Amino acid sequence: MNPVRKFGRSFFACRAKLLNPFWEVWYWYISSLDKDKEVIFLNYGYADHNKLELKKEDENNRYSIQLYNHIANSIRLEGLDILEVGCGRGGGASYIARYLAPKSVKGIDLCKKSIDFCKKHYHVKGLSFCHGNALSLPFMDNNFNVVINVESSHRYSDMERFLGEVYRVLRPGGYFLFADLRDEELIKSLRKQLDNCRLKIIKEEIITPNVIKALVLANEKRMDLIERLVPRFLHGLTKEFAGTKETALHKSFVRGKKEYLYYILQKD
Repeated sequence: MNPVRKFGRSFFACRAKLLNPFWEVWYWYISSLDKDKEVIFLNYGYADHNKLELKKEDENNRYSIQLYNHIANSIRLEGLDILEVGCGRGGGASYIARYLAPKSVKGIDLCKKSIDFCKKHYHVKGLSFCHGNALSLPFMDNNFNVVINVESSHRYSDMERFLGEVYRVLRPGGYFLFADLRDEELIKSLRKQLDNCRLKIIKEEIITPNVIKALVLANEKRMDLIERLVPRFLHGLTKEFAGTKETALHKSFVRGKKEYLYYILQKD
């Protein structure tokens, strides 16, 4: 296939999910050219006074894993069926499957290239991946004990519809573990959407300080990754995506213009 045509086909395959240019470029680039599989997490991370015990092979992704641990370890997942919506390149789903002893973990993402990567890269008992849309989940009603959604929903075109799908696929008594960023002026709107989604809010937490701390601690490593993997003309956009120091995104967290929120919700 002509390289330009191949680029176009891959680039626009994920467009419905990604609502601004640097997200589009970054997802296409990582999915296509990360040959050494160095980027398996795409979240901003979490850091506090506790240091999570990790296997040596997971140490490079410490702060991203700690975000998943803070969210997913809020309830006991042992023996449960888990769905992660917006699994990206599968690092979080893999961590949950390997460390938290669920019965099964299913990851779903709209970007087919990411799912293709996950299917080739991960070989963990009980862990599987499928291509699909968060707004129309390809699962039967009452299918999962827990739905997890990390740093993904801010790109969805219809949050209410997504929440309706979460409610539908959860079993009675099941949990929705949700974490994402929002601009300051959109936080009340998010809370209203959660209040109206038929799931009961069990816990609400602002974890912005922990996210900022993780960004600072991971800054050097992320800058090195950008220098090695990304063409120079994309450095600015990629640094913005990664939330490195002095970017508008990093400053917006520090100044309180964006907040990072974490919720536990439950289906009656």
